[in-house]
Parts: sequence; C-alpha cells; structure tokens
Amino acid sequence: MLDDFMTRAMLAGVGVACAAAPLGSFVVWRRMAYFGDATAHAAILGVALSLALNLSIFAGAVAVALIMALTVTLLTGRGYAMDTLLGVLAHSALAFGLVAVSFLSGVRIDLMAYLFGDILAVSRGDLAVIWAGAALVVGLIAWRWSALLTATLSEELAYADGIDPRREQLVLTVALAITVAVAIKVVGVLLIAAMLIIPAAAARPLSRTPEQMALIAALIGAAAAVVGLRAAYTFDTPAGPSIVCVAAVVFLATSLLRTLQTRDRKPR
Repeated sequence: MLDDFMTRAMLAGVGVACAAAPLGSFVVWRRMAYFGDATAHAAILGVALSLALNLSIFAGAVAVALIMALTVTLLTGRGYAMDTLLGVLAHSALAFGLVAVSFLSGVRIDLMAYLFGDILAVSRGDLAVIWAGAALVVGLIAWRWSALLTATLSEELAYADGIDPRREQLVLTVALAITVAVAIKVVGVLLIAAMLIIPAAAARPLSRTPEQMALIAALIGAAAAVVGLRAAYTFDTPAGPSIVCVAAVVFLATSLLRTLQTRDRKPR
C-alpha cells in the first residue's frame, strides 16, 4: 500500500493535520498566529545548517525553530512589542536561511520544495518521521491539556491552581517546533502557519467545548489534505497550496454558517 506515492502523500497530510489541530487550537485561542509564522520561517535556516553540517533535516529544523520560539518568548516585553519582535526575527531568519543555502557548494537543494512543500515526494522514512512527530505532539498536548487550558484562560487562575504559565508556554513552544519540522516536507515553511490556524479557525463555529474544537480541527485538516491532494492530481495544481485552499474554503463556509446563526438569533 505504501508503494503508491498518493497513499503516502495522503497519510503524510493526515499526520500533519493530527499534529497541527490541537496545537492550532491553542494558537487561535492565544492569538499566536504570527508566533507560529515566525517559527516556521526559522526552519529554512535549520534546513541550511543541516545540509551544511550533514545532519538530519528534521533535527536541524526542530533545533532552529525551537531556538526561535524560545528567543521570542524571552525577549517579549523587554522594550519591543510582540508583533515588531516577531516581524524582525521571522524575516531575518528566513533571509539568513536563504542566503546560507546559496553558499552551499556541491549540495543540490530544491528550495521551492522547502518553501511550499513537496508532499508527493514523501518517502516511507519521511512518513515515519511525520507520524512519530505527530504522536509526540498529540501526546504532549494531551498530557498538559488541562494545565494549558487554564493558563490560556487566565494567568492569575493558573497561578492560583499552582500552574506556571511560563512552563505551559514552553510546552507549546516545543510542540510548535516539532510540528513545524514534520510539516516542512508536506506544505513547506510558508504554508505551515496556514495549516495551524485555518482548520482550528474553521472548527471554532462548530464547537461547544475546547475538546470538540481540537477534534473537529483535526477532521477538517485531514479532509483538506485528502481533498486538496485529489484536486491537485485532477487539475495539475501545486499540492501544498491546494490543501490550504481547501481548508480556506471550509473556513469560509463555517464563517458564513456562524454569520447566519447569529442573524437568526437576533430579535426582530
């Protein structure tokens, strides 16, 4: 079954969706969209360093994404606004990564594959890494779910319950770095943030509890991967962007549904 490249691609997309769904829900709740984008951009620098040092792409992407996320966490509130700091670090990391790639001699690299993904080229080894990373992220979020929800709701309430919000932020940071690393092969660094945010945002109007939102986001992300791949095969379009486009259409549909429901509830 895994000899078919489309089967491997669909399994890879579903794996990324499973990792991104619960994490994306926290990104939406905490309004961390730009944070995820900055971490994803830093992964290109990790790819360049991995190739230069002959290391695993996954290890390099995780390391640099984690360093970026920790740097933002440490520097926030020290004289710079969060959006300014993220903008500087995100674009700087991407620029340094692209420049570093240009200095690699004797190494052939398809830069477009890392920027926009190359899900159709996923191998069995890549599939193992993606699902192992997804299992690690899901397990980490499930382990800290209650504490993460409390810290997201209110830092004061978290302290009252004996929960350190900074520790929970670190958990999200580690999970985000792992998700970026496993998703880089599927949708690329420029579209990772979209897969984090769009399925979770689309699931919000359909959910009544946080757990429902995470589950529905996973289903939307997985469906977007399967339908997007089928559309890419049928219409000969780029696979990664096609997946994001399907997720965006679902978001528009759920947003319209929420608008109609809100209008019906208004007294006439």
